[in-house]
Amino acid sequence: MHRVRTTCLLAALWLGAMLLPGHGARADAFADLASPQLGAVTAAISTLAASPDPQAGAALQALGERSLFAAPDGNVYIRHGENYVEARTGQPAASVPEGMKPIRLNNRIRAALAGVQAGRDLLASQPATRLRAADALYARHDPAMLPAVEHALAVEKDAAVRTRLTEVRAATILGQPPAPDALASRLEAVRALGGVGGAQARGILAGVAASDAEAPAVRHEAQQAVSRIDWHLRAWGVAQNAFYGLSYGSVLLLAATGLAITFGVMGVINMAHGEMMMIGAYVTWMVQQAIRATVPALEPVAILVAIPVAFGVCGALGIVIERGLIRFLYGRPLETLLATWGLSLILQQAVRSIFGPTNIAVQTPGWLSGAVAVGGMDITLNRLAILVFAGLVLGGLMLVLRHTPLGLQMRAVTQNRRMAALMGIRTPRVDALAFGLGAGLAGLAGVAVSQIDNVSPNLGQSYIIDSFMVVVFGGVGNLWGTLAAALALGMGGKVLEPTIGAVSAKIAILVLVILYIQRHPRGMFPVRGRGVES
Repeated sequence: MHRVRTTCLLAALWLGAMLLPGHGARADAFADLASPQLGAVTAAISTLAASPDPQAGAALQALGERSLFAAPDGNVYIRHGENYVEARTGQPAASVPEGMKPIRLNNRIRAALAGVQAGRDLLASQPATRLRAADALYARHDPAMLPAVEHALAVEKDAAVRTRLTEVRAATILGQPPAPDALASRLEAVRALGGVGGAQARGILAGVAASDAEAPAVRHEAQQAVSRIDWHLRAWGVAQNAFYGLSYGSVLLLAATGLAITFGVMGVINMAHGEMMMIGAYVTWMVQQAIRATVPALEPVAILVAIPVAFGVCGALGIVIERGLIRFLYGRPLETLLATWGLSLILQQAVRSIFGPTNIAVQTPGWLSGAVAVGGMDITLNRLAILVFAGLVLGGLMLVLRHTPLGLQMRAVTQNRRMAALMGIRTPRVDALAFGLGAGLAGLAGVAVSQIDNVSPNLGQSYIIDSFMVVVFGGVGNLWGTLAAALALGMGGKVLEPTIGAVSAKIAILVLVILYIQRHPRGMFPVRGRGVES
């Protein structure tokens, strides 16, 4: 009788242990990973994440790696190569059950796993890891992670991570359903997110402001915070578009500078100037492909190698065009315009026949990829590099025009061609070199535009009209006028586009330029000289 009572007592103790919250939840959690209900799967992931059992972490890692399998009897197995181990115990499986299937992994489960990993990383030794984990949790603002966030906040020493965790806590609190005793904490969370700003904070606060279940004070505070964030987002949006306009204006500056030199020195309206840009972009692509095939180690600097190559190729082609076509048409602007327009069609068709009509991709090197966040705007490195590149080209061109014999001769021919010829300047040579210099600058513009636009046979047509507007608006032959006009037109168009649309923005800019030219026919910075003024 005593042995029977002892056996019953042991059985009761075993049954009670099996029904304890930790053990039962853990056992059910392993089985629930294979549940067809997504809610049960995400709950199981949260339960296993809170378990100290190392097998729980191994199961979650296997789930993320698609190595977790479920048997028809409810057991869960982890696959290691050709072998399987039981997920609950970690012991090798004596036999592989038939009908095992991999446990599904979708975006919702991936998000739950990412949140679990972020919760673990909150206690990592490196502040950068903890900061990344806080960023991930801020994007999710999962109420289930609030205890982990509060625990990490209580022990955090790094100021930057602590600030971010405070923001994560606020977002997480607002992600919970409102409770009557949580008014103070929710008001504090709304104020904290209002100070953070950004699109994510606005989305959370907008949901709070629109919720009928929220207290009136919380809703009012959220509405005010949303209004402040909207104002800041609009301001940063204008700044972002202005930056895009600066990069576009830099490309226009490179293209229009060559056009201003050609038109200012020779009086030639070169409708094939855009095709020089297009050829420069294709030269960039060919240089990149050649380096990739011959010296792959130099591929990160292929864009730098392409700069002198594109300038040389386009410059040489420009000299050939001037010597073979343009010099026979001086003094006949209409014929020159028609001839260069026909040449542009020939160049387009030639490139289309050689490279095909579809776009080609010029790969951006790794050191030009990415962006730097400044307030509420992203400064992309490739566009920033174009800004710097355009400034360097303009500075170098000014040095050439002011401190070299060729620059002096070009400025003399621009101001008074007949007087320059009488002084012994070989104006045909100056014309050829000026046309080659303008074409070379267009080639440099093609190198720059290959980093932000598609490279195709029609590339030049997208920029030629705007380049002519820059030249006329700024003042023919004046580099300072070209700089001012390029930046004004580039930024003006990009700032207007979000408000009135891209087409309407171009029309508005064109109308404004026409109105200005009617009052100031020689542009903002007209060139001075006897020949010009006569």
